[in-house]
Amino acid sequence: MPTFFTPNRHGYSVRFSPFHKDRLVCATSQYYGLTGGGTLFVLDVSPDQSSIAEVCTYEWQDGLFDVVWSETDPNIVVAASGDGIIHIWNVLTPQSPAQTLKEHKKEIYSVDWSQTRQEQLILSASWDCTIKLWDPTRCSSLATYIGHSQLVYNAMWSPHIPSCFASVSGDGTLRIWNSSVSQKASIVLKAHDAEVLTCSWCKYDQNILATGGSDGLIRGWDLRSLATPIFEQKGCEYAVRRIQFSPHYLSVLASVSYDFTTRQENKIS
Repeated sequence: MPTFFTPNRHGYSVRFSPFHKDRLVCATSQYYGLTGGGTLFVLDVSPDQSSIAEVCTYEWQDGLFDVVWSETDPNIVVAASGDGIIHIWNVLTPQSPAQTLKEHKKEIYSVDWSQTRQEQLILSASWDCTIKLWDPTRCSSLATYIGHSQLVYNAMWSPHIPSCFASVSGDGTLRIWNSSVSQKASIVLKAHDAEVLTCSWCKYDQNILATGGSDGLIRGWDLRSLATPIFEQKGCEYAVRRIQFSPHYLSVLASVSYDFTTRQENKIS
């Protein structure tokens, strides 16, 4: 298995390019994101899968907590930083961000690019308890979504339904939003009796998504019937940091946790 070391930088997010199967980008921070700067690494895996080479790097004065590739341009990546700034970088000109977007008051912990190809929009989720909607060609946000009572850890576009996204927060709720209606969420669900740190949509069923919490639980939800989870997995000893449904299999879900484990689960029949 090829390995690339990021000395004095702790990894927070990694994403494969939707255009180049062997290219990925990694967002990192110094000192576990508590202080210091951040580095964005663009990396290529060798054709024989034996090594990982650095293509370019970007430095920022604050920690970088998430990153996502553009769905329309193979050279554009969007990063989120601890100073509340969104960075849009072009890998062909790595000296400085092509654009910076500053409206959030606290750390941005999640960014996501719309998946349906019918719209090209960015979501940002912040510790200022808000979610913002951005057009990458404009310098100010299109909308701000207020409803969570504590910091927002994750906001993710539905891969199936245009304008639909989910968010999770330290207030224990999962919320489903219509991006064209900024006044309130369409669905509010108390998903965990703890902070909810992550969510992921199923790629094969538009009604199914999962949540992971600081209680170590992973829960699956069907939006057509939210009275109880469709599955619950208790395997992690500590908080579940990030979960992701497989893009290849309906029933496979992966997770990473603060107990230093990476797990794969088969949960949906």
